[in-house]
Amino acid sequence: MPTAQEAYEELAHRERERHLLASSAAVLSWDERTYMPSRGAALRADQLALLARLVHERLTDPRVGELLDILQDSDLARGDTPQAANIRAWRHDYRRAVRLPKKLVEELARATTLGQQAWQEARQRADFALFRPHLEKIVRLKREEAQALHEQGSLYDALLDEYEPGMTVEQLTRVLGELRRQLVPLLQHILASRRGCPQILQRHYPVDRQEEIGRQVATAIGFDFSAGRLDRTVHPFCSGIGPGDVRLTTRYHPRHFGQAFFGVLHEAGHGLYEQGLSAEAFGTPIGQACSLGIHESQSRLWENFVGRSRPFWEYFYPAVREAFPEALGTVALDEFLLAVNYVERSLIRVEADEVTYNLHILLRFELEQALLTQDLPVADLPAAWNHILYDLLELRPENDAAGCLQDIHWSAGLFGYFPTYTLGNLYAAQFMEKAHADIPSLKDHIRHGRFEPLLDWLREHIHRHGRRYLPGELCRRITGRELSAEPFLRYLRSKYAELYGLGHA
Repeated sequence: MPTAQEAYEELAHRERERHLLASSAAVLSWDERTYMPSRGAALRADQLALLARLVHERLTDPRVGELLDILQDSDLARGDTPQAANIRAWRHDYRRAVRLPKKLVEELARATTLGQQAWQEARQRADFALFRPHLEKIVRLKREEAQALHEQGSLYDALLDEYEPGMTVEQLTRVLGELRRQLVPLLQHILASRRGCPQILQRHYPVDRQEEIGRQVATAIGFDFSAGRLDRTVHPFCSGIGPGDVRLTTRYHPRHFGQAFFGVLHEAGHGLYEQGLSAEAFGTPIGQACSLGIHESQSRLWENFVGRSRPFWEYFYPAVREAFPEALGTVALDEFLLAVNYVERSLIRVEADEVTYNLHILLRFELEQALLTQDLPVADLPAAWNHILYDLLELRPENDAAGCLQDIHWSAGLFGYFPTYTLGNLYAAQFMEKAHADIPSLKDHIRHGRFEPLLDWLREHIHRHGRRYLPGELCRRITGRELSAEPFLRYLRSKYAELYGLGHA
């Protein structure tokens, strides 16, 4: 029998090889959503299904269980060390994986690859019927997955655990309910002010110059293009292939400045996290992101808390106005600030403002729970979407593309993913409060284009830890408090009171 140290080293080697396979699949997935010809979908589905099976087989190999048993009661598994954290995370991942049949893993990989291609066509044609049979199959498979993983609580908890370990439906329902209660009156107060001109961002913005300014802002905040790239896609994403290879994507519209600019900031925030993970720890939990909620906190922090702030635009607006003189030559900074922070009821989640965004998440959270429990047949999804959307935002989409087909997530099988967007907003607000307390001159740094102090703070407090702590514990260690909606609500009230002249909103 190997010693604990030998068992640890063997397991670390196995896990690194498994992550090399997973990173190969990530390259294929990135290519599928950027450059792959449409007729390559069937082959790509088979390729990704094979890789998914190989990755799953390596994770569920009985030898992994044997090595974990050797490590379980060893000194290496005790205390707050990187080795102990790796062992805890490996055991968590192994226990989840061994509950999933190989056939189900492979079938899900194939179904979601084909589903994403079908979703793209259905979205382009605004026709849910083209996507419906694929979604029905994906929902059935995700239900099987949840049933296989379920231990306690709701079925949805089992899927949520993959993205945000330690979080439950009960906690989310409470947080989202509190946000809804406080955001709706704030929204009404802001809308009554009738300030701002969003049409400023809907003038002509040549795409080539948008692309150039996007690379410029990503570089300014610290994204390393010698270890990454920026490409075009239908639905923006960031793919952390591995050390030295982080792929950002965005989409451009010649009459919508904010779509690409803030999309790049958002994905670059994800990219900075990926580039801040330990390259030496690749293949171990310490070299992986803590959770999707923490990951989203990084993108939201750069996109909104920095990228829509006055200090940021005091620094960056001259460069943007110079790049687009026809659109912005006569627009004052205050006018532009109101435009990039304009609040309105809108149909599209990725274009929603900070005040309404979480209401879009509440919609999806309710719907995917109902799909999973079979309380909502897939065929009834468009009608249910439209009903809840009207209840939350008093809007009705003109077609399915602006409604239930607007997001890629369900076609990719990402049930339990959407709530992490709201969790990211909450974490970001709490982290930024602490960053401002630790760096009293942070606003001045940003005002002068010095983003290194904030990035260094994030590297030190978040990035370098990887999965050393569960997200809730990481939040407590950084801020000294449990995750709360209050910092986010304080941020919104203060910011929009100033922008819209609302007094104590």
